[in-house]
Amino acid sequence: MMNIIVTGGAGFIGANFIFYMLRKHPGYRIVCVDKLTYAGNILTLQPIMKEPDFRFEKLDICDREGVYRLFEEEKPDVVVNFAAESHVDRSITDPSVFLQTNIIGTGVLMDACCKYGIKRFHQVSTDEVYGDLPLDRPDLFFTEQTPLHASSPYSASKASADLLVMAYHRTFGLPVTISRCSNNYGPYQFPEKLIPLMISNALTDKPLPVYGDGLNVRDWLYVEDHCRAIDLILHNGQEGEVYNVGGHNEMNNITIVKLICQELGKPESLITYVTDRKGHDRRYAIDPAKIHAELDWLPETRFAEGIRKTVRWYVDNRQWWEKILSGEYLKG
Repeated sequence: MMNIIVTGGAGFIGANFIFYMLRKHPGYRIVCVDKLTYAGNILTLQPIMKEPDFRFEKLDICDREGVYRLFEEEKPDVVVNFAAESHVDRSITDPSVFLQTNIIGTGVLMDACCKYGIKRFHQVSTDEVYGDLPLDRPDLFFTEQTPLHASSPYSASKASADLLVMAYHRTFGLPVTISRCSNNYGPYQFPEKLIPLMISNALTDKPLPVYGDGLNVRDWLYVEDHCRAIDLILHNGQEGEVYNVGGHNEMNNITIVKLICQELGKPESLITYVTDRKGHDRRYAIDPAKIHAELDWLPETRFAEGIRKTVRWYVDNRQWWEKILSGEYLKG
């Protein structure tokens, strides 16, 4: 049995991870920590709030006193850190909050781990720390040995946190692992991200804004496949190691938007090309050979299946994202 603190657990991937772990490991205790900024939605966790093996704590991971108090109360075995500001556009507008949460907050968590002792600190990172790859070199992929080459304040803050995590492992002997994932998609994703934004806009017949020429390529990973990978790393991964988690689903943005239109029976005339994002990376592609060889993990969800499931979820759960668009979700 494990007692796991999951930070950022009211967000997209964190919430899906909590649901996955409670389902996969009955008897594990999950403590969700979330500051409930705009991207944290307490309504997402409503179905499990009364579960005996679940606790929710509204807390900023930069609040050292609050974090230490929680560690004293819960005595966790494992910490999984999803807590992060993660939207690139927002990092360009206001980098400071990204530095505070993504770097300082990670440091506070690791200080607590060192002080109270844990079996594993797992840092959930991103393939964006590697920078980008050229569109005309489909043979190139990010590996765990690819140098960090961040393009935005967001990815720079995540790269900084990764370096800090490895420094705590080397200096203090903190038992750590890091996973760097490709773009996730699936249920409960905040509708500022590409796929849920396009689905919600299409369902309400609003324009579908596509950056630049729409040819930017991302490797898409269904969120449940990502959750399964983290579960394997926690139980079987080697301390001090980085694991790339990729979806084997490279797709450019405009193709995804057209697929969504097709799934929803909406006209492609809704697509509107807008001015490209500053420093917009052209292509991400992960080589997950290491996690496959060491932990026998491979993505199970093909993109065609995953995007259908995702579109259907947003169609069937309009109330969830409509409350976000109206701002009602902020009232709890």
